[in-house]
Amino acid sequence: MKWTGRFEGYNARALRKDLISGSIVAIVAIPLGMAFAIASGVKPEYGLYTTIVAGILVSLLGGSKFQIGGPTGAFIPILLAIVMQYGYENLLIAGLMAGVMLILMGVLRLGAL
Repeated sequence: MKWTGRFEGYNARALRKDLISGSIVAIVAIPLGMAFAIASGVKPEYGLYTTIVAGILVSLLGGSKFQIGGPTGAFIPILLAIVMQYGYENLLIAGLMAGVMLILMGVLRLGAL
């Protein structure tokens, strides 16, 4: 089978390198996601779930072969403020709304802004 597009020239050596680099990113991202969840005032398992799901989505839907996604500390004050004012259940709604806004910005090609 001949690969085209994103996977053109991809081979077993590249897969091995990707598995090693992905493992290193996971070793860093998983405890970091759990720590950010605790700092944001939610249970650590929420950070674990979020890190795994976000990592898979970034890998599958990312726009670059070299893209890395992981937890970001800058969101802690924002998440904590949402949890303190609106509660855990509304944190999910806020996250979904932010995701819809990001998708719309991508569809409307607002990335250049």
